[in-house]
Amino acid sequence: MSQSITINSEDILNQVKLSCKMPELFEQIITRKIITAAVAEAGIKVETEELQKAADQIRLINQLSSADDTWAWLGKNCLSLDDFEEIVYTNVVSSKLATHLFAGKAEPYFFENQLDYTGVVMSEVVFDDEDLAIELFYAIKEGETSFYNVANQYIQDTELRRKCGYLGVVKRKDLKPEISAVVFAATPPQILKPIVTSKGSHLILVEEIIQPELKNILRLQIISDLFAEHIKQLVKETEVCSELSP
Repeated sequence: MSQSITINSEDILNQVKLSCKMPELFEQIITRKIITAAVAEAGIKVETEELQKAADQIRLINQLSSADDTWAWLGKNCLSLDDFEEIVYTNVVSSKLATHLFAGKAEPYFFENQLDYTGVVMSEVVFDDEDLAIELFYAIKEGETSFYNVANQYIQDTELRRKCGYLGVVKRKDLKPEISAVVFAATPPQILKPIVTSKGSHLILVEEIIQPELKNILRLQIISDLFAEHIKQLVKETEVCSELSP
């Protein structure tokens, strides 16, 4: 037999507290207030076209292809149309504030940290048995087998095995230091002698080293990263005065 349950704002707040989500919630509130104050101080304005474009992006991300889909999504998330417009506005002004503060710092940061953005096209097989990895390395070198045969035989993960260990483009900063030091000293295409880490023995095929270029996508990513770190630091330095009782 179904029953009707009423949930009010006090219930929601109590559940947030019991879920130990208050620190996370405080951080989000502080972040929003910091951004709002900084936007006002910078005199940043938003055009209607910018809001419309951002709203369309949110609908696309959430697969809201019709007005009915949008209203259903709003209802599911207990949001009003005004709430949705506030989300859109916050996204736009946050992006504009990030650009305002860090657009001029993206290029110097890129050149200072250029090595971190160097990429490698690589494939990898990780072994628990170091001796086996070395044995297969020499077998590949001597033409007795191929890296792809080894990957197909020894990789346990189904999807990775289907790709023969292919990892695509991997950034230097995403590799363990002991691996990146060897990988980025390679002369592609080159198979590397197994590298031992805490994860196992890595048999790696280096296909290409990709030198970074400061194109628009990377520029925007750097601006976003610098802005996120800036806001994170401001949040740490902010004293919180909560009126909520324990």
